[in-house]
Amino acid sequence: MRIFQFTITALLTICTISFTGCGSRPTADSTSESAPGSSDPHDHDHPSEGPHHGTLVELGDEEYHAEVVHDADSVTIYMLGASAKAAVPIAAPELTINLVHDGTPEQFTLSARPQENEPEGKSSRFTIEDAELVSHLDDESAAPRLSVTIEGTSFQGAIEHDHDHAGHDHAH
Repeated sequence: MRIFQFTITALLTICTISFTGCGSRPTADSTSESAPGSSDPHDHDHPSEGPHHGTLVELGDEEYHAEVVHDADSVTIYMLGASAKAAVPIAAPELTINLVHDGTPEQFTLSARPQENEPEGKSSRFTIEDAELVSHLDDESAAPRLSVTIEGTSFQGAIEHDHDHAGHDHAH
């Protein structure tokens, strides 16, 4: 009887170790920014708005963020890193905002406008002067989505309507 109990105990121990592992293994995201004291790489401390006080858009599994800033006539999007704090220049000549207005899909292209000291052929800032796009960004039913390709990977993210207009300069 003791041999049977020992065998069962040994098998259960082996199975437990097999399923859970003997120690912590680094994950593929182990280099991503985490909040101090957190073991979750997605639990990093990033702000609720971008450095230019714009609306943040999550791209990928928070690999990148985009900050949407607009006034009455133009839209500027800044590409940011995982922490949503620092500019990340990318090798893309443009990015796109897709939305629906009155049941019809529309597409707006923002052109790269490199900031000072950004590498040749890269930009973290994209702009368009288009009052129609500005009005659609404030229309919740338009469901605007940002689309950009970074290093061969396509990213899309929803541009959420910011109900707090205190920081915006546009009229409704």
